[in-house]
Amino acid sequence: MSIRHTTKARRGAAATAFAAALALAVAGCGNGDGDKAPDDGAGRASTAAKDDGDEQQPAADSSKTIGEMKGPGGIVVTLHSAVRDDGGFVTVSATVTNHGSRLFNAIDWRSKETEVKSLSSVSGASLVDEKGKKRYLVLRDTDGQCLCTTGLSGIKPDESRPLFAQFPAPPKNVTEVDFQIPTMPSVGITLSG
Repeated sequence: MSIRHTTKARRGAAATAFAAALALAVAGCGNGDGDKAPDDGAGRASTAAKDDGDEQQPAADSSKTIGEMKGPGGIVVTLHSAVRDDGGFVTVSATVTNHGSRLFNAIDWRSKETEVKSLSSVSGASLVDEKGKKRYLVLRDTDGQCLCTTGLSGIKPDESRPLFAQFPAPPKNVTEVDFQIPTMPSVGITLSG
């Protein structure tokens, strides 16, 4: 066997070994439950937002208001809570209402990242800690979906829909942040929990 063939064979073996190692690493990322996301409540909140006919409890107390954003076309986002949990996350719950005269699609609220698959969502939302000079983006799952409300399309005039977005939690000493959604003015909110 010539040196050239030996080198090609070694490269092929190395590439095969690397591919096998990569496949094992990716397989190890699953949680052993059919690659379903852990039940941290985020899936329930997004399901509750999508089920129109069900009599489910709202994700947040909609009688409470911690902030409000008024955007173009009569769109209003009323923020109900921003709760820090023990897992190191902050979940912002709100209601979007179309006070305009046209259907509303949240296509401009999505992230500009090409890996994110959710089109009509609040995947472009962020929390900003101005004092700490840090921006916290909506979390993503391993499939490229945001941990936020999706399917925010075709919102009719005078229609309201619940929404949520989950972020990594800022340090415990940070209690005041700005909540931002593209095309909307930001609003200062207080984190609870």
